[in-house]
Formats: sequence, C-alpha cells, structure tokens
Amino acid sequence: MVRTPPSDLIRRALLIAALAGGVVSPGAAQDGKRIGPAYGDGRVWVRPLPMTPRELALTRSDQGMLLGSAVLSGVIDNIPYVATMSPLVYDLVGPGPGLPPEQQSLWWALALGADLGGNATAIGASANVVIIGIAKRNGHPISFWTFTRYGLVVTAVTIALCVPYIALRYFAFA
Repeated sequence: MVRTPPSDLIRRALLIAALAGGVVSPGAAQDGKRIGPAYGDGRVWVRPLPMTPRELALTRSDQGMLLGSAVLSGVIDNIPYVATMSPLVYDLVGPGPGLPPEQQSLWWALALGADLGGNATAIGASANVVIIGIAKRNGHPISFWTFTRYGLVVTAVTIALCVPYIALRYFAFA
C-alpha cells in the first residue's frame, strides 16, 4: 500500500476548500443577512471565501501575530514576551471581553503563539527548564539541541493546526 505524506494531504485539503468556494456558516441565516446561496432548508448559508478588506487585514494580522509569537517565544521566555506584547494588542483591538470575534482573534493568536511557541526550545518556557533539570537528576540528561530537535517538530505541528483554527473560528464561523 502506498502511503500519502501528510504535507500532500494538507495541500489536497486546501485545494478542495479553495475549489469549493465557500465555508458553511450555520449561524449566518439567524442574523437576517444573506451571505450567499442557501442549501437544503435554507438554514445553512455559504460564506464566500473572498473576504472584506478589513477581514483580510485582520486575518493577516492574526497569522503574523501567531507565527511571530511562536518564533519569539521559542527564543525568549513566553511570560515576558506576553507581558510585553499585551499592551500592544490592547492598543490595537481593545480589551478581550465584549469584542467582535474578528478582533478577539488577535488576542487568541498572541496566546496560542506564545504558549505553543514556548515548546520549541529549552528556554522557551519555564516548564521546559524544570523538566530538563528533573531528567538530568534522574540520570536522563537532555541536551539543548536534542530538546530543540523534538520541540521544533511539536511546535510546527501545533502552530500549523492553530492557523486554520483561528481562521475558521473567528472569521468563517463567526
């Protein structure tokens, strides 16, 4: 049996989504706004993939915040990073509670990027330093580069899962 590599499966899924031309949004009909053609009994509407310029800018901002936070949290500890970036996000979109979903997405991009990016290296999160110390004390030393080799894979996979999550949760199904 021939196994398809995961990267090829992801490319195929993205192609199918692009060819479909829309994302199903069940709550859209309740707003009284016609977003696209209705299917079935009219309660499920299709939202076209071309977004408004504002939504497109926010999506790009979210992706930048998510990826930038992941990279920087791997290099510096994630707690000081979030403490430094929180006032910036607050100035950009305001406080988290009560915001429209597309603005809440920037807060979630910061949180997910900083949290999951901290798994990339031994110095990315305080828990990583503790675990390396415990492993060494119990006779199983983990070098910085060994931790980083596995941590980068874990971080890449989890951040790759967060990219479509934020796009779907805060834009397609908002």
